[in-house]
Amino acid sequence: MDLRSGYGSDGIYRCLRPPVQMLEEEEMDLVTVFFSGNAGNPSFANVAALVDAETGQKITFGELRVLVRSIAAGLAELGVRKGSVVLVLMGNSIYFPALFMAITSIGAIITTMNPVNTRHEIAKQMQDSGARFVITVPELVHKVEGGVEESLPLVLLGNNNPLSVKNNNNNNRRSFLSVTPFSKLLTTDPDKAPRRVRIRQTDTAALLYSSGTTGASKGVIIPHRSFIAAQIIVGHMSQFRIPRVPPGISEVFLGLVPFFHVFGLGLVACAELRRGVTVVVMSKFGGVADLLETVQKYKVTYLPVVPPIVMALCSPGVTDPYDLSSVLCIGCGAAPLSKELTERCNQKIPNATVDQGYGLTESTSMGTSTVRLSHDMKQQDLKAHYGSAGWLMNMIEARVVDVQTGRSLPPNQIGELWMRGPSIMQGYLNNVEATAATLDKDGWLRTGDLVYIDDIGCLFVVDRIKELIKYKGFQVAPAELEGILTSHPSIHDAAVVPLADKEAGQVPVAYIVCKPHQSVTEKEVLDFVAEQVAPYKKLRRVTIIDAIPRSSSGKILRRELTQQPPSKL
Repeated sequence: MDLRSGYGSDGIYRCLRPPVQMLEEEEMDLVTVFFSGNAGNPSFANVAALVDAETGQKITFGELRVLVRSIAAGLAELGVRKGSVVLVLMGNSIYFPALFMAITSIGAIITTMNPVNTRHEIAKQMQDSGARFVITVPELVHKVEGGVEESLPLVLLGNNNPLSVKNNNNNNRRSFLSVTPFSKLLTTDPDKAPRRVRIRQTDTAALLYSSGTTGASKGVIIPHRSFIAAQIIVGHMSQFRIPRVPPGISEVFLGLVPFFHVFGLGLVACAELRRGVTVVVMSKFGGVADLLETVQKYKVTYLPVVPPIVMALCSPGVTDPYDLSSVLCIGCGAAPLSKELTERCNQKIPNATVDQGYGLTESTSMGTSTVRLSHDMKQQDLKAHYGSAGWLMNMIEARVVDVQTGRSLPPNQIGELWMRGPSIMQGYLNNVEATAATLDKDGWLRTGDLVYIDDIGCLFVVDRIKELIKYKGFQVAPAELEGILTSHPSIHDAAVVPLADKEAGQVPVAYIVCKPHQSVTEKEVLDFVAEQVAPYKKLRRVTIIDAIPRSSSGKILRRELTQQPPSKL
């Protein structure tokens, strides 16, 4: 193996980090592993695990452990058993991690959804996942009524009157089989929690549905093993983060990324929380000012975010009124972050390192990270790698595969990224065809992303294979053009999509968002890009819009743009 890039003679890239071992016990669950960390250490019993950013309400690690058992006991009394699928439909809450662990501790399966989804989308997932229990909040009850043919038990969080929901049968929708206030679960005797549930690492823990931005939404089967691997990987890598939190200062994470998404659920609310950090939970994103006030109030040290929030932080004057000196690291995932935007963010919050990572729902958010490889690397060394998604995480292997020939490619050659490791999903629920197209017999996950790995093992994401624009047989990567566009001093955000063309097949066109009080002409934008790319990559048209449509994780919703005709400036 090449010790600089990690590339081997067998065509496989391997992790360059100090080794760590996966737990090999067949019978093991993610909750047992969670409480084997600092989260279960008696010395952390009185440390705040979760804090509500708005109210200040907190749950200590000692209380969290009891809560998990009480909720598990309450769910068992409602009929939740090993293999039962429980839909959790709500925004971020200090109780979300406890629900996740209570459900999975008794061998049941959690499935989550974005609260903004429509009744039709929610009903479709309920039916596909086989959900038999629902946990939600009063304002979302109407979205889950009638989601499946039979009536289901409902657990309701928040101040509510269960009887007012129980008989709600408007528009011929079926009422719920039962309605239980969440407070009843909280007060259930924790000693009544099932104790003899045999859970194997291969048992399903979660059904998390892919975003559907590049195709139909699919249920990703994530076993306990994947969440266990994520906890071990994050626990090991955290010791190499820089700058380090000074002695006597608590590690405080901002819990803003959605817990219904694998980034928030697997990484923040599970793997990081296991280390004994305090997670300050924001129930919703009320704007960048709300975020910065929370960071200042709670002295947040680690800020996990998605690219749209990084863009907001980089807006002129936004961070000036706030004391952000506590922030030591900004972790960005879920979508690519350009080198230019990373550098701008670092200028805004100079004390902090900007870490970027690569992962998917199908890999339980594990993949690569710019967290340093060893204690010898300095903060300045990491800045030299801005724009990359970093090095392979522990226990993860990769191949870069030629999309035409299937041949494994050495460093600096572009191909599809394949990954393998203990955090990889088991497949797609009820979809043998999609599973076979994504997972091969040797366990390699075909990511669908075009990447290259450089001479020192850093991963660079070029684009999605399905999003490539085909111009006269040449392939044009939208992400490359978007990176160039956002480096323009007047452009805040950008998206590039294909436009059908009789002669060329497809041509690249851009939608841009200007920075406040800035303007730009189409010719200026076209010339700016043309000076930096080959002729076949040149933009053919530019349209100014108010905002680029993105998913909650920051991915550009290109289909929404392709459905509206572009117009000249």
